Amino acid sequence: MTDFVLLTCEHGGNRVPSQFARLFRGHRGLLDSHRGYDPGSLELARTCARRLQAPLHFATVTRLLVELNRSLRHPSLFSVATRSLSAIERQSLLEKHYYPYRSRVAADIAAAIDRGSRVIHISFHTFTPNLDGDVRRADVGLLYDPRRAGEAAFCTLLKSAITARRPDLIVRKNYPYTGKSDGFTTTLRKKWNAATYLGIEFEVNQRWPLGARPPWRRLQRDLAEALAEAVTGFSVP
Repeated sequence: MTDFVLLTCEHGGNRVPSQFARLFRGHRGLLDSHRGYDPGSLELARTCARRLQAPLHFATVTRLLVELNRSLRHPSLFSVATRSLSAIERQSLLEKHYYPYRSRVAADIAAAIDRGSRVIHISFHTFTPNLDGDVRRADVGLLYDPRRAGEAAFCTLLKSAITARRPDLIVRKNYPYTGKSDGFTTTLRKKWNAATYLGIEFEVNQRWPLGARPPWRRLQRDLAEALAEAVTGFSVP
């Protein structure tokens, strides 16, 4: 079975469509914060896509408009700014941004599986160094479902590849979130079994993209090389 690598980035920007600009007047700071998008996530995803020569799906509309990484039932699907919209307006947001994005990704996965490939889906995110006073003690987090042996094995391999190149980094599995919590990969696991679909969330501490440019560029290159090594050497136990 050949592997098909697919990269996504659900929180790549903080763009607000003009028709909804009124909802964010006076909230530039909120849009520019981690609540508006994941700083550096799209840049890293593009670096990895170039290295792996893999397709990349990404979104640049702010997550405060509609949260592409949450299920339809999740309370954070709409933010404080958009919960007050009418039911018709919220449905319009879903039809214009949420459903098309998710459908494009799912279609690529389905096509690869139909061709007989196993899909390795890497979803890129970044996390804030501090959350509500809690200092996140990691540089990189690899999120997966521990009940899926393939995902666990891949993350073990990827962690080893990263630390071999960068022993200065703290790389943790299922941190600062758990891979089983509500997210796009969680939804996709319900569509395809563990033999055909692996869903991994690749998290990087925002202190890197928000810091000096040379170290951030170097980290991107190192992570891309580590990911390429993991993909090449991966085999399901």
